[in-house]
Amino acid sequence: MRVGYIRVSSIDQNTVRQLDGVDVDRVFTDKASGKDTDRPKLDELIAFVRDGDTVLVHSMDRLARNLDDLRRLVRTLTGKGVRVEFVQENLTFTGEDSPMATLLLSVMGAFAEFERALILERQREGIAVARQRGVYTGRKPALTPDQADQLRERAAAGARKSDLAREFGISRETVYSYLRTTTIAAVTG
Repeated sequence: MRVGYIRVSSIDQNTVRQLDGVDVDRVFTDKASGKDTDRPKLDELIAFVRDGDTVLVHSMDRLARNLDDLRRLVRTLTGKGVRVEFVQENLTFTGEDSPMATLLLSVMGAFAEFERALILERQREGIAVARQRGVYTGRKPALTPDQADQLRERAAAGARKSDLAREFGISRETVYSYLRTTTIAAVTG
C-alpha cells in the first residue's frame, strides 16, 4: 500500500500541493507544528503501515524539523519493513540502506534543521526591528486587566489552576504565565 503523509503548521495552510500528482492509496494529514513528533496522524500512520508498504512524504521537513527526530522516524518505519520516500529530495530509505543513503539522510536532514534555525533567527530579528520602530505590539493579551486580577485573586485563594483555565477560557500554561507575571512584578517592583 502507498501511504501519504502531509503536515502543515496551521489550519489555513494548503495541503494539496504536498503530494499533488503522487499516487497514494491513503493519506494521513496533520495540521500541527513540526517542532516535535507528538502528532496524532503521524502516530496513526505508524500504527497503520505494515511490512511492504511505502510511506510518501513531500519533503524531509514535513516529517521532522530536526535531524534526531527525522532519523528516528525513518528507522521506526523502516524497522517495520516500510519504505520511506521523500518526493522533493528524490530519496528512498528501506532499512537496508547503503552508507551513502545514510549519509544523505543525515546531510539533508541537517540542512533542513539549519534552514529552520535561520528562519527563526530572521523572524526574531524582524520582530526586534519592528518593535524598535513601534510597529510590532505583540499578541493581544488573553485576559483584560480586570480578568487577570480576578484570576490572581482566585489562585491566591486556592482555586485549582485547571478550573481557572476552564472558567477563563485559557490554557493552564496561560494561567501559570499570568501568575508568574505577578510574581516577577512583586519581586522587581
